Amino acid sequence: MRSQHQPTEDLRHFIGIDGGGSGTRARIVAPDGSVLGSGDAGPSALGQGVEQAWDHVRLAIARCFAQAGLALPEPASCAVGLGLAGAHSPVRCDAFMALAPAYGLLALDTDAGTALRGAHGGVPGAIVAAGTGSVGEALRRNGQRITVGGWGFGIGDEGSGAWLGLAAMRQAHRALDGRAAPGALARAVWRTAGGQRDALLDWCARAGQHGFARLAPLVFDTADADITARHLLDEAAAALVEMATALDPEAELPLVLTGSVALRLKPWLPASLLARCVTPQGDAIDGALLLVRQPTVCR
Repeated sequence: MRSQHQPTEDLRHFIGIDGGGSGTRARIVAPDGSVLGSGDAGPSALGQGVEQAWDHVRLAIARCFAQAGLALPEPASCAVGLGLAGAHSPVRCDAFMALAPAYGLLALDTDAGTALRGAHGGVPGAIVAAGTGSVGEALRRNGQRITVGGWGFGIGDEGSGAWLGLAAMRQAHRALDGRAAPGALARAVWRTAGGQRDALLDWCARAGQHGFARLAPLVFDTADADITARHLLDEAAAALVEMATALDPEAELPLVLTGSVALRLKPWLPASLLARCVTPQGDAIDGALLLVRQPTVCR
């Protein structure tokens, strides 16, 4: 976790940020914890560029204040907690923090770290998160924090939306080449991205992590009609089980599944894993707010 403090007499606005490869969500609360406003913007994953991340974080914050009917305040009156995808990289964190406005308090963690804090209120527990990307985090009872997966698009992030979308596109390529039968999944990808070689090449060149993640719903939607889609969902579910087991081999910690893909994969997950799952106490924005509202909980 990275943090910066500026001299300030009082902090009047506490802002939580949850930023990933698909978008950025923000929430402002008053010192008494009452919610003042919320806003969103484009992706702020650090792997997509720290300048873009700050552009979208600032835009999401501005939209929070606009929704609340408040003028945008001086940064020194704001405490900002951020959970951003890609914040596991020290180089990216340093570059991001170097561009920070002079907030009264600024704390940065990974989006998985803030999701973990929000889900369990800062006490021991585990999460498996699968949305655009995927990662597992746990705070063990001995105070040790563990990360599993989260290696990034194209390398890891097994079971995520981008991973499913990339696999779907590969199947579409194989079917177009004649290396596989053109099933429902391949046809759905062709309808979305183009059914000719040049069109698919152009689409893939532009897509990036977020673009491939947008193909993931096609895998779910065609699973009843396409055995390849079903196999991909089985593989994705197995990847999430693998992460949960690595995080907590003794299966003693409460587990939260989070992220749109993880939640949609529930029917493919074993009953033994689902039996360990609990309702989250809060979300990743709640965890980001904990960074600046109760910093001692986060150390």
